[in-house]
Amino acid sequence: QVQLVESGGGSVQAGGSLRLSCATSGINFRFNDVGWYRQAPGKQRELVASITSAGSTNYFGSVKGRLTISRDAAKNTVYLQMNSLKAEDTAVYYCNTVPGRTVNGRPYWGQGTQVTVSS
Repeated sequence: QVQLVESGGGSVQAGGSLRLSCATSGINFRFNDVGWYRQAPGKQRELVASITSAGSTNYFGSVKGRLTISRDAAKNTVYLQMNSLKAEDTAVYYCNTVPGRTVNGRPYWGQGTQVTVSS
């Protein structure tokens, strides 16, 4: 059974840093691309960073150069190091496979972790 548990969010000032963690179960990193998504108030959820099963990383939009995704297969955990945070990074952050995992035909998401950046 798939489980995704995000943690590490919080409130920081612009320019600060956070490190998000996602403890996973039921996902084999050897066979799945995984990523971090975010959803800001009033906006759709978007993919911001991904890491392929081969270990290649990709970043999307305005986060390039500021976010770093990594994974620890031994701990079944995915990380997102966030530096030089901006107010527009404020959102709920989720991890998931890329594309997102479904369970019984329905999209599955964890509870997410809130990141709030004040300017």
